[in-house]
Amino acid sequence: MADKTAIEWAEASWNPLVGCSVVSPGCTHCYAMREAGGRLANLPKYRGLTLGSNAGPVWTGEVRLWERALDQPLRWTKPRRIFVNSMSDLFHETVPSGWIKRILDVMRNAPQHVYQILTKRADRMKEFMAWWVVQHVEQPPSNWWLGVSVEDQPRAVERIPLLLETPAAVHWISAEPLLGPVDLWPGWLCYGYPKTPLDWVVAGGESGPRARAMHPDWARAMRDQCRATGVPFFFKQWGEWAPAPEEMNFAEGAALACRGNHEFEQWSSGHTMIRVGKKAAGRLLDGREWNEYPAPARRRAA
Repeated sequence: MADKTAIEWAEASWNPLVGCSVVSPGCTHCYAMREAGGRLANLPKYRGLTLGSNAGPVWTGEVRLWERALDQPLRWTKPRRIFVNSMSDLFHETVPSGWIKRILDVMRNAPQHVYQILTKRADRMKEFMAWWVVQHVEQPPSNWWLGVSVEDQPRAVERIPLLLETPAAVHWISAEPLLGPVDLWPGWLCYGYPKTPLDWVVAGGESGPRARAMHPDWARAMRDQCRATGVPFFFKQWGEWAPAPEEMNFAEGAALACRGNHEFEQWSSGHTMIRVGKKAAGRLLDGREWNEYPAPARRRAA
């Protein structure tokens, strides 16, 4: 837990749960898995949650409730956008329903914050939140932003429909790491079908020592779809790989990469990506930052 975070779209992280398991391609180089098996591995909170492999640390599948972190939002008086369980998944299949309920109770009792929840288990989130609505005879609070991770089109098709059937004031997706093109248009961005569309789209490339490159057009397409429909778009990062100038050819890209002792990758479309590191790659998409957020109190009219 931390009252500050390096995650660009959040202001704090809160980890009453730690531990997870690999379920899809976006998990392969998970930063949380890498951290839990690296610099955090000897802390009691994380000890034994990963196993070593040739590709680095891998989750064991164990998830722990860390009681000492449970009430942290209650002690933060200044309002924050809080990423809930950046080191786990609230709706992981091994998490007892009682743990989820306790975490949601804390969120309900600290309404000064915005809670940003991401899951790859969209089916369980839908089921649990439907139960929550019945139990409380009300819809989830507007400061609970419920989202799913979507790294490619197959995961979008699998998870987004379930997300949009989940009771929530704000539905969002994090397309990071973006590993392929994702088409959100028109069904998931416009009113009609589904009746409630996405409220926020975050996209970004992968970081870390084994990061895969993101094609610039994948991010541009998502941004353009959001702009066309008025959906807020947030570009988080390029990740490890930055786009070289579009007019640069293969030989020029190779020469530039060699001068900086960097790797490079050439797409069949002619785009060249150069591995320069997350900080150097930055967050500019076509010359500007995209830092848009949803306004939960002012939902778009149906």
